[in-house]
Amino acid sequence: MTSNREIHLASRPQGWPTEDTFRLVETEAPTPGPGQIVVRNQYMSVDPYMRGRMNDVKSYVAPFALDAPLDGAAIGEVVASEAADIAVGTTVLHGLGWREYALLDATAARPVDPSIAPVSAYLSVLGMTGLTAYAGLLEVAAMKPGETVFVSAAAGAVGSLVGQIAKLKGAGRVVGSAGSPAKVERLRALGFDAAFDYHDGVRESLRAAAPDGVDVYFDNVGGDHLEAAISAMNLHGRAAICGMISQYNSTEPSAAPRNLALVIGKRLTLRGFLVNDHNDVRAAFVRDVAGWLRDGTLSYDETIVDGIENAPDAFIGLLRGDNLGKMLVKV
Repeated sequence: MTSNREIHLASRPQGWPTEDTFRLVETEAPTPGPGQIVVRNQYMSVDPYMRGRMNDVKSYVAPFALDAPLDGAAIGEVVASEAADIAVGTTVLHGLGWREYALLDATAARPVDPSIAPVSAYLSVLGMTGLTAYAGLLEVAAMKPGETVFVSAAAGAVGSLVGQIAKLKGAGRVVGSAGSPAKVERLRALGFDAAFDYHDGVRESLRAAAPDGVDVYFDNVGGDHLEAAISAMNLHGRAAICGMISQYNSTEPSAAPRNLALVIGKRLTLRGFLVNDHNDVRAAFVRDVAGWLRDGTLSYDETIVDGIENAPDAFIGLLRGDNLGKMLVKV
């Protein structure tokens, strides 16, 4: 029998996850039953939302189970099939990452064309990451041409796409924050009008980068970034709240934002969202992004860690901000 390595959740972290949070487990590769397929995973995604699923609390998605494999977006090749609609050799996108071989119902897999783009792109710019950026900016925040857009964690997988899409859709000015001088330079190369290292002070840096204020804020960070954005936002400004990575490992409540009263006088809209609520724009997203990729007006970055055994390190590195663009594991 072929062996199958999986990453299990060994314990629920208090604060930052560590290597002891995870366990590498070797099992036998699964065999499909009627209507099922087995996928040899090629790439898997690690994402900030997974930190919340490590806590045993009620949320919009069920927590990970202890002593069982984690899951998440993955792409791979079908190596065994008992399903009429999906043949061996098909490349599919599915939700059972954190393992080398995935057993799933064929209805839970989406075939993709590996000739259109590198298969890893279906986990980033052509996948949930890209749709999150597109829908959050254009549907949730309803950005209009000529507006000023501020993006936090702008060198990350979602943020880097938000800034570029904003420019492609006619934003007047796009500002991004990132965690190092190298990332700031990358944002400028991607077409951001201004970028700053948040270690230099978020509120002061944002005021200098957007002296006429901010109309749209795409929030990946929360905390002091959200507070600074609220202070900088113009009348009727809108914030799309995608994530709050600054708080995911905190053991104490966040001190910021302390200026929520400004929401009243400025008539601001702060709206949280989940990407799965916006599948109605997927066709427009695929059309636009495919065109931008084809003509070279949209770029994307990937940070790839090799080996399923290194998936925990990749995830912890993601929370530290080690990645440029999408953090992936080559299984």
